[in-house]
Amino acid sequence: MDIREFRPEDLDQCAEILMAVYNNPLWQCRWTHETAKAYLKDYADAAKFVGYAAIDGQTVIGAILAHEKIWWNNAEVFIDEMFVLPQYQGQGIGSTLLKTLETYVKERGLAGFTLTTNRYAPAPDFYKKNGFAVCEPIIMMAKEC
Repeated sequence: MDIREFRPEDLDQCAEILMAVYNNPLWQCRWTHETAKAYLKDYADAAKFVGYAAIDGQTVIGAILAHEKIWWNNAEVFIDEMFVLPQYQGQGIGSTLLKTLETYVKERGLAGFTLTTNRYAPAPDFYKKNGFAVCEPIIMMAKEC
């Protein structure tokens, strides 16, 4: 397995991975290839996009898509999406993607990186294992319409 910078040609494979990871009862998503690809392309087209892909041979098996953003005391990186094909999960690929992004953050002297995730999925335990902490003073709010 290799990690390299995300490329526009990775979008099709990543759309398929996104569907494989999230179209299930736990996440309750209904991605189509077209909506998943458009969703990921929005991130990849961002001015301060940062992304990496995990590759096995010629196949993308996971990716992390993020962007730099200005924050109150220093710029940081916000992780927009991260996913690994289900059959490759639990093999350290997600942790390697995070470490690659951490290297990017440290090399640029950024404050760190942040993300949001579903508290009822296995993801919070994965992120805690990789050094993340719940930020008590910060809350995510939403309004359904």
